Amino acid sequence: MARLHVGCAMWTHKAWPGRFLPPSLPAKERLRAYAGWCNAVEGNTTFYATPARDTVAGWAQQTGPDFRFVVKLPKLVTHERRFAGVETEMRAFLDAIEPLGDRAVLWTQLPGSFGPPDVEALVRFLRRLPADRRRAVEVRHPAFFSDVGATSSLERALAAADAEWVPFDTTVFFRSPPVSEAEQESWTRKPRLPRRTRALTGRPIVRYLGRDSAEETAAGWRPWTEVVAGWLREGRSPTVFVHTPDNVDAPALARRFHDDVRALVPGLDPLPEPGPVEPATLF
Repeated sequence: MARLHVGCAMWTHKAWPGRFLPPSLPAKERLRAYAGWCNAVEGNTTFYATPARDTVAGWAQQTGPDFRFVVKLPKLVTHERRFAGVETEMRAFLDAIEPLGDRAVLWTQLPGSFGPPDVEALVRFLRRLPADRRRAVEVRHPAFFSDVGATSSLERALAAADAEWVPFDTTVFFRSPPVSEAEQESWTRKPRLPRRTRALTGRPIVRYLGRDSAEETAAGWRPWTEVVAGWLREGRSPTVFVHTPDNVDAPALARRFHDDVRALVPGLDPLPEPGPVEPATLF
């Protein structure tokens, strides 16, 4: 049965204890609490360092079999060495995330400098990944979005590797100037690329960036609710990550997105109800 996974860019945030997570919760228990709100998460920390296998085993133990991890490949592999001479590092990475099993998607995020001439290097890399590992690729070079030949070349390469193209939709965010410190920071760091809504596999992945305003964020994702509903009707099982510049309300927004899609696809199973969050006390 087709399923919709929703989540955030992280499973803990300084603004979440007392709202989405119990206050004073030990770090090793926060993912379990987050999994009561969302059924997917972006593994952004793996971009900076490969975690210990025991740490990843803890992630597996805190989440159910339907929870999805989209784990970013190390920066050394994708940005620094551009896939060259990374066999040792990739073996270590794949061994570390093995406890997640088929719940993990290998997410190759590429820098804006990685353009159409580099696609063959990506193809060779994807061919070397284990056949039983699901994979997804995010590109940021403008030519992949504006040049028909470059788009087709990348799509063929990804389809041959059964890899999904991950769009990062920032179009709503860049419609109007920033109005907060968090929005200003994102304004200088996030890519400005056209919205892409074509899925290549049965498990598409979308990253959506809204605004710090929850209502602007929800209004901006309306095109995606239609796209995702269509994917579900086709039998695909998409994963959608909701970002905002400050991410203060991200878990609630992710659930709201799920509700909006479910209004269009009534047969979609609802998310489980999160556990109660006890307010912080003085004693």
